[in-house]
Amino acid sequence: MKKIAYKIFLLPVIALTIMTLSSCKKSWLEPKAPSTYLPENTLVDVAGFNAALAGCALNLRTEFFGDGAPMITEMIFTEVSVEGTDDKTGPAQNMNLQIRPDAQLNNVDFNRVGWFWSAAYVGIKNANTIISRLPGASAISDANKNIILGKAYFYRAYHYYRLTNQFGDVPCPTKEVTSAKTDFVTVKREVILQKMKTDLEFAVQYVPWTSDRGDVNRAACYHLLAKINLALGLFDDAITAASTVINQGSYKLMTSRFGVDAANGARNIIWDLHRPDNKSSSLNTEAIFNVTSRANTASAFISSMLDGGTGGTLGSRIMRQTLPFISGGLNTPAGNAGVNAVAGNEIDIMQLYGRGIGRCRNTSYHQWGIWDDPKDLRHDSTSGNWVWPQNLVYFNPSIKGKDTAYGLRLRLFGPTGTLLCPDTLRRWFSWPHYKMYIPDFDNTPMQGGQSDWYVFRLAETYLLRAEAYMWKGDAVSAAADVNKIRNRAGASSYTAADMSIGTILDERARELYWEEPRKTELNRIAFLFAKTGLSYNGKTYTTANLATSNFWYDRVMEKNNFYKSGFVTVHGDQFLISPYHLLWPVPQSVILANTDGHINQNLGYSGSATNVAPSDKIVD
Repeated sequence: MKKIAYKIFLLPVIALTIMTLSSCKKSWLEPKAPSTYLPENTLVDVAGFNAALAGCALNLRTEFFGDGAPMITEMIFTEVSVEGTDDKTGPAQNMNLQIRPDAQLNNVDFNRVGWFWSAAYVGIKNANTIISRLPGASAISDANKNIILGKAYFYRAYHYYRLTNQFGDVPCPTKEVTSAKTDFVTVKREVILQKMKTDLEFAVQYVPWTSDRGDVNRAACYHLLAKINLALGLFDDAITAASTVINQGSYKLMTSRFGVDAANGARNIIWDLHRPDNKSSSLNTEAIFNVTSRANTASAFISSMLDGGTGGTLGSRIMRQTLPFISGGLNTPAGNAGVNAVAGNEIDIMQLYGRGIGRCRNTSYHQWGIWDDPKDLRHDSTSGNWVWPQNLVYFNPSIKGKDTAYGLRLRLFGPTGTLLCPDTLRRWFSWPHYKMYIPDFDNTPMQGGQSDWYVFRLAETYLLRAEAYMWKGDAVSAAADVNKIRNRAGASSYTAADMSIGTILDERARELYWEEPRKTELNRIAFLFAKTGLSYNGKTYTTANLATSNFWYDRVMEKNNFYKSGFVTVHGDQFLISPYHLLWPVPQSVILANTDGHINQNLGYSGSATNVAPSDKIVD
């Protein structure tokens, strides 16, 4: 296998990225760098530009990892998950109260909406700096310049794809900002996406197919191009981009056992696909673009600092975020405390599964609603891929010999119907263990260690092409692509009559939990329903009324049992969400700081009354 990209020479640019991320709290695009690491001193040769690209990669990685990872915010605005923290007010549950332009929008105890805005523009600033400085790098050949430029275009397009589907019309700088700038304007979403399409069409000509894992390759550019083509409603172009990756000989779905646990007959291909050591393995022909994180490396150190640490190893913290809070509050039928938070017990549940806190709590839709075939390995508890609370046992050593429940399976109800777990929101739900189990050698009990992570995987490429076929009305081709994913997991095939956009979204939820940016993708589809006039459950939408009627909201209310029922937590907070939450609010601090221009606020939020027509062209 090729070495993981970006060695120690990336440290200067990573340091620059840290300073930028810190400074963006006050000035979201104003560059602040130590003089030693100014672009004119580092962006002079291939090594310097590769280091700058490494900073772009690190900026992407932070979304998936750390305590209160930004990915949680993407998921709790969808049908798959909600925020499970219920011992305090503040976490994003009542969106009508918590999600406002002037609210706390970037805090692990609240939500990370503001992180997506700030981190995207940091990534755009870094990419723009590379793009603007590259022509003046006389020591670099034209061939290498085209490769570097294509990779920088990829990172910029990635962030604008996310921004335009999270916030809609947004400012669109495409050149390096070298001094304080306070005259940004809002640009139309489709204008931005069209520019990103053009850039990626350049990138796919020059970025190599083969690269070090963690680096951008041509398949990643085509995969992102397929998404942007979909967002623009260019379905034939999306099919062409996805097909180019699928038909390229180097990429194939993994269907045979491989990697570190291949000899373990109790496991299966689904388990193998998500082992930390397998994600960037040369044996893995499904990985298209990963973010990389290894213990005792520069990226782990820097990521810890970005996560609010001091440079120590914090790890992914994925088990802490996504598993139920099974270390307390679960009583035996006799009324004794049946669990505890101690690792090293005779029955060591904390080390077998990790200590979760139920922060990202999946819904009944994700636990039961999407699973239509008992043979599906992704939902199989016999092999241990999927774990239910009742698969675990009472393990508190203080009840051994005193309570007959010790060592027996956890129960939700006692013999008389008494609820043994009074907080079912946070403490009683199932999870995809095969994906969330990341061995942790730094925290006891385990919380989730270091691991590379999929950003783009060939399974999603198939599902993107299936969606494009479905928009065109070609249900036969859509079913064929979805069945590639289903059959690999052991599930039976769909027929053309089974297919719809909703069916494809169900398959994405099965396959891409904690990989896809679920809110981003639902929003993209919401824009498409409005643009095409096609119906969902017999209802049609228009672009003029998206703030009050849209597919995203209808889908969430149809499938998410918490928002649908107005569930109230034990702390007294209600789960509420509204149609205008289709788009997140632009942070008020950003609008106020832009004193010489005008950045629009999204409809439904305070400040939108002063909106002006967004620009139909990009002007730097």
